[in-house]
Amino acid sequence: MTNPPTPSEAFEDKIFLWFVLGVSLAFVWILRPYAGAILWGTVLAIVFAPLNRHLRDRLRQRRAIAAAVTLLLIVVLVLFPVALIVQSLIQEGTTVYGRIQSGELDIGAWFRQMHAALPAWAVDLLDRFGLTDLNALQARLSGFLAAGAQLIASKALSIGQNTVQFVVALFVMLYLLFFLLRDGDLLSRRIREATPLPPERQRSLAARFTTVIRATIKGNVVVALVQGALGWLIFLILGVGAPVLLGVVIALLSLLPAVGAPVVWLPVALYLFATGHVWQATVLALFGAFVIGSADNILRPILVGKDTKLPDYVVLISTLGGIAVFGANGFVIGPVIAALFVTVWEIFATSRKATPVIPEAAPVIPEATPVIPSEARDPAGVPAMPDQDPSLRSG
Repeated sequence: MTNPPTPSEAFEDKIFLWFVLGVSLAFVWILRPYAGAILWGTVLAIVFAPLNRHLRDRLRQRRAIAAAVTLLLIVVLVLFPVALIVQSLIQEGTTVYGRIQSGELDIGAWFRQMHAALPAWAVDLLDRFGLTDLNALQARLSGFLAAGAQLIASKALSIGQNTVQFVVALFVMLYLLFFLLRDGDLLSRRIREATPLPPERQRSLAARFTTVIRATIKGNVVVALVQGALGWLIFLILGVGAPVLLGVVIALLSLLPAVGAPVVWLPVALYLFATGHVWQATVLALFGAFVIGSADNILRPILVGKDTKLPDYVVLISTLGGIAVFGANGFVIGPVIAALFVTVWEIFATSRKATPVIPEAAPVIPEATPVIPSEARDPAGVPAMPDQDPSLRSG
């Protein structure tokens, strides 16, 4: 049996614990400039871990070669297409901003055309909500579009000015991703050994963490990219201006439950209908409702499968909160924190139910010695047996 620590040993343990905490916080602080690169390296390692294990088995447990092949596939299938999309988005955003500034893009003309084509009941409905002031609506929408396009243009300028920092962050992400793919099992085992939690709770938290990461990337990001690509395709076919910009907006809004792609393609379809492009509006409405809208219902069960899914309202609130706190990285960090929050409270509630309630022990009363009456005793003082005749006993 282990002896309890002495006061001196307990004090030393506390000092060492505070030292470990301080060193850990300092380590996190120096990694803060590359937090985004570390986050996405970890996310990609978790998402592509099954592919890496499959390649490792095919290559006879050659970890380095399997990790290198997986990294190459990630660059070709993920990073290169994303770079092309970002480049096209920056070009279109800069063009739209320039057209708004020069007055070539007249938002007011759009409003006047739509307002003139609306039926009387729609005009009355807009009048009730105070939405018939075309000048005010024009000013608001123009300001919104100008702000969005200016943001994209400023981001393009900042990326150009910080090219070295961007390249360094990309190198850090790819470098870390290689070692996470190669040594991920060893690192996860060391983390479990150092974590002061029971093994079953470690397994629950780790399983929920990886499940939410994969469900967020596969179930949300991939579906959003597919819906954005479909939106870009139909806008390009119908000749709608800035198809890449509209497709990216569809993809971003598809990440949020209860928002989705109709916020983009439905107003465009109404505008096409109001300006006399009836068949284009009809095609866009049908394509948006039955193709873009069905992508979520068809792809999500295939990609996510039976992975644990948070309620839509939790995903929406945690995603918006994560974006507000952590920026673009928040749409992954927010749901992960929410999932860990739910898991911790589930473990806590389950442990309380599983804890046995020991009732208070009743006092132990010693068994009393039976008192035998004197008439039941023989002359020698020996108690008589109940089933024995006294006349048969030997004297």
